[in-house]
Amino acid sequence: MNSSDTIQTHIRRRQNQAAAWGILGLILFVIVGVINATRGAGWQQFFRSYLLAYEFWITIPLGCLAILMVHHLTSGWWGLPIRRMLEAGTRTLWFMAALFIPVLIGMPNLYSWARPADVAADPILQYKHFYLNPSGFTVRAIVYFFLWLVLVYFLNKWSREQDLTGDPRTADRMETISGPGLCVWGLVVTAAAIDWIMSLEPHWFSTIYGMIFMVVECLAALSFVVFMLRMLSEYEPIRDSVEPRRYLDLGNLILTFTMLWAYLSFSQFLIIWSGNLKDEIPWYTQRAFGGWAPVAIVLILLHFFAPFFLLLQRGVKRRLKTLSILAGGMVVMTFVDIWWLVSPSYDRLGPHFHILDVLAVIGIGGIWTSGFLWQLAKMPVLPLHDPRFEAILEHAHGD
Repeated sequence: MNSSDTIQTHIRRRQNQAAAWGILGLILFVIVGVINATRGAGWQQFFRSYLLAYEFWITIPLGCLAILMVHHLTSGWWGLPIRRMLEAGTRTLWFMAALFIPVLIGMPNLYSWARPADVAADPILQYKHFYLNPSGFTVRAIVYFFLWLVLVYFLNKWSREQDLTGDPRTADRMETISGPGLCVWGLVVTAAAIDWIMSLEPHWFSTIYGMIFMVVECLAALSFVVFMLRMLSEYEPIRDSVEPRRYLDLGNLILTFTMLWAYLSFSQFLIIWSGNLKDEIPWYTQRAFGGWAPVAIVLILLHFFAPFFLLLQRGVKRRLKTLSILAGGMVVMTFVDIWWLVSPSYDRLGPHFHILDVLAVIGIGGIWTSGFLWQLAKMPVLPLHDPRFEAILEHAHGD
């Protein structure tokens, strides 16, 4: 670290690097996609790779929105070092809405219910056509983003006002909107998960599917911001404002969401498998056996067992460097989880990782990360004039 660096210049430098990777990735993604299509393979792989990458990267801003509202409701000290990153993450939903347009364009390449010939030949698709149709899908997506962005707008607007004026009423407003906001967030995330991912296999359904995605998004967002916190922790004002022992709470939160992910995932499997539901079991036999079985084992070991036992150690949670490495691994495992949920809908025999998958993840990820850092640099990295933090600090020091 250069002694002349400030946290803002460091963020700007990382932003430019991420933008370069994102632009390069998207350019190569389009070039390879066009070559692939002109050789007779069609556009299916192009849009499938795009959907996979998009679904992974949108988990982080959506999770940031939920964790931010949980923080406003609980007023926990754990939110002080990560609140600005959570807010920056939520503000990227504006251009994630724009990046959803290719999914709308590629609907016939992604969803069987968007192809009239498939609907005409399938009685189940005909029965569900009143809901699963291109017009309804598009309108609902607009509604989802509108509701998310309304929450983003007010939470960030009042946060800026708090910095500028120090008005204690702004904290009350953010707390007031966060309760019903979390309810709206949960319902909308459930509906979006059904539309965007579960409908890839429209014959299959699960009533717990939305809950799993809520937890996946919260875990991905929390892991991402902890990983980013390590990058900024050597700079002022974070270096002298955040005591190392405070990271224990962040580690406990990651542990909580890890356990909740495992509980919900196993519950869905147990209900479907023990119920011997012939319409639903094939979804699991396809993912838990054959070519996809090794991926399922990796998820069990590295997305639950390994982080679970590591996060039981206080030493891991109190050292930001160690915790950030684990958090980075959880972000990677979130991608594996999304891959395991999405790709077997197309690659039924086993994993088939196409170069377009890699380029889409790098392209969308680079652009999203650059946008995140751009938003992060717009405001002070720690919130100003928040009476909740001041009271907690005074109590901690006995003043």
